[in-house]
Amino acid sequence: MATVTAPAFETGRRPDVFSGTPRAHAVDRWIYVFTAASFILICLAGFIPDSLMKIADVEAGRRPPFPLVLHAHAVLMGSFLVLLLGQTWMMATGRKALHMKLGVLGVVLGMALIVVGFMLVTTNYHMLWAATQSGPAEARAGAAMGVHIWENIMLIQIRIGLLFALFLGIAVAARNKDAGLHKRMVILATAMALPAGHRPHPVDPAYDAREPVVAGSIHAAGGVADARLGRRAKWLSAQGLG
Repeated sequence: MATVTAPAFETGRRPDVFSGTPRAHAVDRWIYVFTAASFILICLAGFIPDSLMKIADVEAGRRPPFPLVLHAHAVLMGSFLVLLLGQTWMMATGRKALHMKLGVLGVVLGMALIVVGFMLVTTNYHMLWAATQSGPAEARAGAAMGVHIWENIMLIQIRIGLLFALFLGIAVAARNKDAGLHKRMVILATAMALPAGHRPHPVDPAYDAREPVVAGSIHAAGGVADARLGRRAKWLSAQGLG
C-alpha cells in the first residue's frame, strides 16, 4: 500500500537549522560575556583620553582638583563593570551558585552608584557656579558658559540615573522569577550609562536625541532574537529533538 510522505519543511520558507542546537546554546551563553566586555572597552576608550586631558589641566592650574565624589564614582562604576563581566562569565561556565551570591554585591554597588552619581552631578554644577562668582572677569565669563553647558549635561545625567535605577530595579525583582528578564535588564541598565563614556560632544542635540533610541533599538533587537531562540529550543526539547 503506497503512502505519501509529507515534506519535511514547508515550501517557500527556509528551515531553522540553528535554534536549539549546541551552537545556539553557546551563543546564548557567551553573547552576554561579550557584551559586558564591550562595555568595559567602550568606557576605557572614552574616558582615558578625556581623563588624561583633565589631569593635565589640573597640573597646569587651569581647573580645580577632582572632587572626592568623582573618585568614588569612578571606583564604583569600574567595580560594577568588572563584576558584570565576572557574573556573565560565571553563568556561561555553569557557576550559578557563586553568581547568585555575588549578585548581592551587584545590588549594593548599583544602589551606591545611583546615590553617588546624583551627588556628582550637583557637585560639578556647584563647582562651576562658584567659579562664576570669583576670579578674573575672563575666567568668570568662561565659567558662565560652562554653567550653561552643564545644565544640559545635568538633564542627560538625570535621565541616565533614573533609567539605570528603573531597569536595575526590574532586574532585581525578576532575579528569582525570570532569569531571562533579569539578565536582559541588567545589561540594559548598564547600557543606559554608556553615553557618559562615548558621547562625542556634551551638547550635541542631534546625538543626544538619537542615542537612547539607537541603544534601545539595538538591545530590543537582541532581546527579540534571544527570546525566539529560547522558544524554538523549548519546542525542540518538547519534541525530543533538542
